[in-house]
Amino acid sequence: MPVKVYKPTSPGRRGMTGATFEEITKKSPEKSLTVALKKNAGRNVHGHITVRHRGGGHKRKFRIIDTRRDKIGVPGVVQAIEYDPNRSARIALMEYEDGEKRYIVATQGMKVGTRLISGTGADLTSGNSLALKDIPVGTQINNIELYPGRGAQLVRSAGVVAQLMAKDGERAQVRLPSGEVRIVSTNCMATVGQVGNVDNRLIKIGKAGRKRHMGIRPTVRGSVMNPRDHPHGGGEGKSPIGGQPQTPWGKPAMGYKTRRRKLGSDLIIKSRKKK
Repeated sequence: MPVKVYKPTSPGRRGMTGATFEEITKKSPEKSLTVALKKNAGRNVHGHITVRHRGGGHKRKFRIIDTRRDKIGVPGVVQAIEYDPNRSARIALMEYEDGEKRYIVATQGMKVGTRLISGTGADLTSGNSLALKDIPVGTQINNIELYPGRGAQLVRSAGVVAQLMAKDGERAQVRLPSGEVRIVSTNCMATVGQVGNVDNRLIKIGKAGRKRHMGIRPTVRGSVMNPRDHPHGGGEGKSPIGGQPQTPWGKPAMGYKTRRRKLGSDLIIKSRKKK
């Protein structure tokens, strides 16, 4: 997907780039595979803001993506490559031999008419989905399950790719795009190849309004707020913090570990933070 550069007809256009969308073959989504997407502006079920700087944005519909790829042994054909406003990658509309249609994350090189299949015996073709036990060591993969049958949770963004490093019995080592090496069950499914829309990382937003269209609001520094709004606020000009950096709620922001130990942390062989 080439990146197009806009003419500098305004300060916002100067330096702005965008996608050409030349790989898109169908503009409107499959109605049976879309649901309404309610905006929560970063709030949880209790109405508390858990993600700051969210709100507004263009109205969207959610495309139901098949992350499990559980149509084992049933061939399917790519009917269309579509844009999805809810993710950076493109999605592909699959129609299987039994007539069922599903959306999957499009891999690099996927085109209309490409035949794909999931399960044991599938070729190592980009877009096919197999269990890790059926994939040779060294193969590039994406859309990896963490737990068998739960659906892909890893390596789903545009242009990312992981690599199967080793297998030992029912455990496989996978190197993720961050550099982390993690143990995953060999019964977990993964898709062969690299996620498409590789040039997405080259796009320059260009102006603040384009970020607002995405539903992302401005981020304001605590040091320019009033004392009632942030612990860093107040003072004339740039005043020192007078202590360690804090969050808006007074919790330490640096050097204080707030993350809980998550289930599966012991399966990380090499951390992404230790290069």
